[in-house]
Amino acid sequence: MELKQLQTFVTIARRGSFTQAAQELGYAQSTITTQIQLFEQELGTRLFERLGRSVALTPAGAKLLEYARPILRLCAEAQRAVAVGENMRGILTIGAVESLCVVRLPELVREYRRRYPEVEIALKIANCADFRELLGENQIDVAFFLDQAIAAPDLVTALQVPEPLTFLAMPGHPLISRAPIGPADLAGASLILTEAGCSYRRALESTLAGAGVKPHSVLETGSLQAIKQFTMDGMGITLLPRIAATAELADGRLVKLDWIGPEFAMLTQLVYHKDKWLSPPLRAFIALAQARMGRDNGAVARRKAGEMAGEIGDSESFASLS
Repeated sequence: MELKQLQTFVTIARRGSFTQAAQELGYAQSTITTQIQLFEQELGTRLFERLGRSVALTPAGAKLLEYARPILRLCAEAQRAVAVGENMRGILTIGAVESLCVVRLPELVREYRRRYPEVEIALKIANCADFRELLGENQIDVAFFLDQAIAAPDLVTALQVPEPLTFLAMPGHPLISRAPIGPADLAGASLILTEAGCSYRRALESTLAGAGVKPHSVLETGSLQAIKQFTMDGMGITLLPRIAATAELADGRLVKLDWIGPEFAMLTQLVYHKDKWLSPPLRAFIALAQARMGRDNGAVARRKAGEMAGEIGDSESFASLS
């Protein structure tokens, strides 16, 4: 049993496709197929059930997955522990949804790189549903979730910051004159939404379904900028984190709709896996995020940042942020 086989196996299980796994790993699909066939021969059992283009784990495959993920995670941790030691160098892989990557991370990453120039940073843009698996497989070190409060036993939340959502429309949109608006006012409306799997889209659809409301149409795109542009062009209304449209609201290109429906209670949350080894670069990043993003969220966040900064022997520089 080789680590390469386990990595291929876990990737196929996560993507549900030999083709997509091959693309992610940079292999030809025939190479992926051969790896799994040899692996199944070695184990003496089938790991995947293939029906047409559909791929599903067999009971044996599901059992192996329970072991494969922690094995890969521990191997990656061991490699990093040996390579990094106690030095502030290495690679830090950060997951973030696009809206946070655009408006929350630039200042944070800029300051981190100024302090620790020998640490390489890799950003992975995805949705919150993907981050749970990526953290569990150690594909990313830490993730910024934009979601309702996370209470998963295998995840640790290092930071929580309230993230207000706002309904937005172009100036002169008919719904502006009907303010305040609730779920019933969205019946027959044209909505411009993020891709399926986005936490606040899921919350909105749940609210509308609970009220028995069906929109006229939904235009879906994964681009934050495209959502705002389509809204400014009058193609519909949208729901976004308020911070993502600060500039457009300030100069009047977008208008906030007064919403009196259920609150969505979204939070920006910095999360890592409970079994994750907190390397010095990772501890430093978490501490800086707590200090920068949590300083307006009360003394608790500042105290935690100071405690973690002390762990890496950099308490003076972090204290200056409080």
